[in-house]
Amino acid sequence: MSTAVVVEAPGRHRLVAHEPRDPGPGEALVRVHSVGVCGSDREVYQGNRPEGYVRYPLVPGHEWSGTVERVGAGVPESLTGRKVVGEGFRNCQVCDRCHAGETTLCTAGYAETGFTEPGAMAPTLTLPARLLHPLPDGADLTAAALLEPAACIAAAALKANARPGERVAVVGTGTLGMFAVQFLAAGSPAELLVVGSRPDREALSRQFGATGFRTKDQELPGDFDVVIETAGSADAARTSAVLLRRGGRLVLTGIPAPGATGLDPTDLVVRQLEVHTVFGAPPEAWAHTVRVFGAGLLDPLPMVTHELQLAEFSRALELVGSGDPKVGKVLLHP
Repeated sequence: MSTAVVVEAPGRHRLVAHEPRDPGPGEALVRVHSVGVCGSDREVYQGNRPEGYVRYPLVPGHEWSGTVERVGAGVPESLTGRKVVGEGFRNCQVCDRCHAGETTLCTAGYAETGFTEPGAMAPTLTLPARLLHPLPDGADLTAAALLEPAACIAAAALKANARPGERVAVVGTGTLGMFAVQFLAAGSPAELLVVGSRPDREALSRQFGATGFRTKDQELPGDFDVVIETAGSADAARTSAVLLRRGGRLVLTGIPAPGATGLDPTDLVVRQLEVHTVFGAPPEAWAHTVRVFGAGLLDPLPMVTHELQLAEFSRALELVGSGDPKVGKVLLHP
């Protein structure tokens, strides 16, 4: 019997029998290959997700890859059999923000696969076909399961607009940080510094294109053109600002705990820093990610350290929250 994970309420989950939902008009049914587990999945399980950004009971899973099995009316049959990944935000398509391509700011309200809509911790996932991004036929679907976090960082890289020859830096050495290194390295920077709290991530950072590595307690330079922050703490945000030259560009992607103190507004104004933030990935960032992945410039697999079966959901959450430096990306296979 095929099963799905259902989080019934904070701290409570069970495995339930799974029946695929036939795709309706404009929809596709995807056979899930792999689904990633991240900190936001732990938030869902623990009940720490901000109000309005989760709806129980819920099948989690917003990072996934799979193959289209069936399509509904109005969807090209040629999509059947294609390897795909998919956007999470269920935008309305008609508001001014959606028309501008800023689907993560849809004014119709927040709705996202794996948080308010059924996710991919199940053998199949049925969703609007317009959200799908086909992959090359030879794509590795295990690696492709990490393209959702990669797309979020692609959004940051596009906002940073780092130009060849600029000095760039990444703060944070988790999955998002390592993707940021790869995206920035592809832009031919003069220097690419990684700053983190884990010295064991230096080798992987350099493998992905970093030219320097420092821990946050070491003396840091202050003349970078672009910094992307991925660590998700107020301290990381402040460290990122310190790294910038006057007039430099900062993109924040991490979400600190509620009540965190922020950047110094006087410092931002006096140094004329340009600050951007990213929450999720719009279509442009997804398309960019899939192109970069297809071109072989994005390598997610070195970040995967554990692959488990769907029934091991509890174990996956324990690994993600363990703080063990040997734990990287955890994937589940339905």
